[in-house]
Amino acid sequence: MNDAPFPTGQLESEPFSLPLDKLDPGQPLLFKNQEHYPYFARLRAEDPVHYTAESQFGPYWSITRYNDIMAVDSNNKVFSSAAELGGITIRDRRPEVRRESFIAMDAPRHDEQRKAVSPIVAPQNLAMMEVGIRERTIKVLESLPRGEMFNWVEKVSIELTTQMLATLFDFPFEDRRKLTYWSDVATADLAAGLVKSEEEREEILADCLTYFTRLWNERINADMRPDLISMMAHAEATRHMTPDQFLGNLILLIVGGNDTTRNSMSGGLWALSQNPDQYQKLIDNPALIDSMVPEIIRYQTPLSHMRRTALEDHEVGGKLIKKGDKVVMWYCSGNRDDSAIENPNAFIIDRKRPRQHLSFGFGIHRCVGNRLAEMQLKILWEEILKRFPKIEVHGTPKRVLSSFVHGIEELNVVIPA
Repeated sequence: MNDAPFPTGQLESEPFSLPLDKLDPGQPLLFKNQEHYPYFARLRAEDPVHYTAESQFGPYWSITRYNDIMAVDSNNKVFSSAAELGGITIRDRRPEVRRESFIAMDAPRHDEQRKAVSPIVAPQNLAMMEVGIRERTIKVLESLPRGEMFNWVEKVSIELTTQMLATLFDFPFEDRRKLTYWSDVATADLAAGLVKSEEEREEILADCLTYFTRLWNERINADMRPDLISMMAHAEATRHMTPDQFLGNLILLIVGGNDTTRNSMSGGLWALSQNPDQYQKLIDNPALIDSMVPEIIRYQTPLSHMRRTALEDHEVGGKLIKKGDKVVMWYCSGNRDDSAIENPNAFIIDRKRPRQHLSFGFGIHRCVGNRLAEMQLKILWEEILKRFPKIEVHGTPKRVLSSFVHGIEELNVVIPA
């Protein structure tokens, strides 16, 4: 398989001028340029279960409506997440670097491995974490410059999520930025330039495995502690993982805890800046944070898609999907489906049903850390409103080149002095 990035110079910015069978909504540059929304609007209207025969990712089906996505996501007996079939992203990794993790695994093994780490986000644990999250958030916000421009992503979103990850792993705090780097390397599109080849990606992720193996060896021979490494080292379902399986689960936990929350922290501020009426509504009534947080997660949709592979012929939305076909559930499209969500293209912080969204997935693979992510965002906005009457956003965000991670690299802001 050729790992070279697909040429991005042939994009059509006006999707309604293309023949329907040529529509390829998975192109990463569409997402970087925020040009993907009209593609999905057309597909929802004209061809909600859509087959793209030729793309940089090979042939694939696009599932674009809310209810169809729920049906696929909930049917793990027909639609597999297994790494050996291609895993959870539209991009097929070469067979020799496909790694199992519990999200790229089917039941019952998925259930057993997920249970090993799920206690970290049990309600009693979340309650204990809240004080520490608030203390870290206050410290970061108090350190921000006033009256001068800075990158919100770097100073707030990355810093807070990396500190949270370091806490969950009980990872050496002084090395916490390694977690951000490994997360970015694991998900980077080669055309983005962070890594130049799959070989370079593998070399960097091998460093990640070496670092975490040292932590594993320390903790497997010690008493059980309330961190993710100890939980995996002491659970029967995970203590005998191969190095590749260990790395697969590490990448899952790092990306899940890093990319999604940090991009919601940035995407929420951007959405408020573009909707001053909603920002004013929040300032006038901070209690709206409770409904604003899930609205941010819907509107941003931090992971644009999840992929499955059909285990048998199966009909979805009147289309026959064949055994072995790649099926992409576009959460970013389902979250803008007006047949399921009222006025979905609007950012409305006091929605009546703010948790009606697809960003966390459905079924057995529903995001294990969803309540932790919501709590981090809630605390962040509670503490922002206590300190800053307004945060001014300057320019437009610099976005990640990816049709998987819907990410923001740079968001320049000024906090008035």
